[in-house]
Amino acid sequence: MLSVKLWPPSHSTRLMLVERMTKNLTTPSIFSRKYGLLSTEEAEKDAKKIEESAFAVADQHYKKEPDGDGSSAVQVYAKESSRLMLEVIKRGPTVKDEEVADKINVLHENILDISGGRRAFIDAEEAEDILKPLREPGNSYTKICFSNRSFGMDAANVAAPILSSIKQQLTEVDLSDFVAGRPESEALEVMSLFSSALEGCQLRYLNLSNNALGEKGVRAFGALLKSQNSLEELYLMNDGISEEAARAVSELIPSTEKLKVLQFHNNMTGDEGAIAISEIVKRSHALEDFRCSSTRVGTDGGVALAEALKMCTHLKKLDLRDNMFGVEAGVALSKALSLFADLTEIYLSYLNLEDEGAEALANVLKESAPSLEVLEMAGNDITAKGAASLAACIASKQFLTKINLSENELKDEGAILIGKALGEGHGRLNEVDMSTNAIRRAGARLLAQAVVKIPGFKLLNINGNFISDEGIDEVKEFFKSSPDMLGPLDENEPEGEDFDEEDEENAEDESELNSKLKDLKIEQGEE
Repeated sequence: MLSVKLWPPSHSTRLMLVERMTKNLTTPSIFSRKYGLLSTEEAEKDAKKIEESAFAVADQHYKKEPDGDGSSAVQVYAKESSRLMLEVIKRGPTVKDEEVADKINVLHENILDISGGRRAFIDAEEAEDILKPLREPGNSYTKICFSNRSFGMDAANVAAPILSSIKQQLTEVDLSDFVAGRPESEALEVMSLFSSALEGCQLRYLNLSNNALGEKGVRAFGALLKSQNSLEELYLMNDGISEEAARAVSELIPSTEKLKVLQFHNNMTGDEGAIAISEIVKRSHALEDFRCSSTRVGTDGGVALAEALKMCTHLKKLDLRDNMFGVEAGVALSKALSLFADLTEIYLSYLNLEDEGAEALANVLKESAPSLEVLEMAGNDITAKGAASLAACIASKQFLTKINLSENELKDEGAILIGKALGEGHGRLNEVDMSTNAIRRAGARLLAQAVVKIPGFKLLNINGNFISDEGIDEVKEFFKSSPDMLGPLDENEPEGEDFDEEDEENAEDESELNSKLKDLKIEQGEE
């Protein structure tokens, strides 16, 4: 029996984690509204330090169990990264002047956030103490975050009347991950109690993510949802949103005309659920940010979402990654893209688009979305045939900062087309990922030549390809004055597709490790 080793992670996996943490640290959230949002430069520095520290801790852990498979070290790695990331978020950006400090102080006064510290149950006595500021006459709290603390009925009975007394002043409520570890019956009672207490408040922001809601949970929040007519942001991520739950959401929310952000990431929605979500989307004409990634949506659901998105002409960010759309849904989506004049980010990786779907999307994008900054179409079985349309699209987008076409089948021919498209006029580009595309020496050389001259460029990833040793030397020579701009090449296979059994085993190990780290979240573990 083969022994699977998950530790240590490869250099590329470690870089991947740094990238994901950087994105977490620079993404607006209820945390950033309180503590301030880090700049990309500061976030990158912090993310690298976090990863190095977490790796060192996990590696020490692994050395104590050298005969293990490394899975516990991976858990330590992820948990320590999460803990340190939260510390950085709560530290906030470096204050450079008194004006910024004043703004942060105002934010401190307006929000009550009890999510810090270890993830734990909260009892009635602690609830009385920790929610005391909300009882103060004339308080100015408009935002609450109860995430990461698990409420049972005893604590909920303390919180409910307090929330009811201030609900008219609340504008933002975060109840994500607030019933963890409770029996279903108690969790539903708690949700219902909070829902009744907050019924009638006019929120702009509501986050109910990470609560394993399902249809019962959605309906437990029915009183709150039915009373919302001014929502601008709604988050239902990792909530067990099935077909029935999606229908319940569509049924309960009376108005989405002001909705700008709608996120359903990591649910078991499926086609029928996507059809229900599409009904919400159709009514959300102001939508700017729509995320329905990792939701098990197939062709029928994808087509329904594509049709609904035609009503969302203000869309700026679209994330549909990791679904089973196929060619038909890809072509349907292309017909909506021409309407998104303000689109800046589009994430269409792992959708089974193939050449036909990718070409349809690229051809439309070429003529629309003039301000596009991020283009991701990884893992779609795109070959050199589809690369021509992609290259033409990329050539027309002068504001691109990131391109991810990894895990396709572009080969040298496709890589050369893409490389030539990255010529003059891409001065803002800082990251290109063309890893795992069966690229050889010629394609790698042209990609390197194209990006190395771009001012401010940060990372070219051409790992996992078939570049000869001579080709590797040539590429490294291009980057000799700025080696950090070239990603690792430890998974390159100079001999092409001649993988032996050990290579396959290592690839499977790495895939399993990546799957364990891919959904790294900001979690408040034990200090």
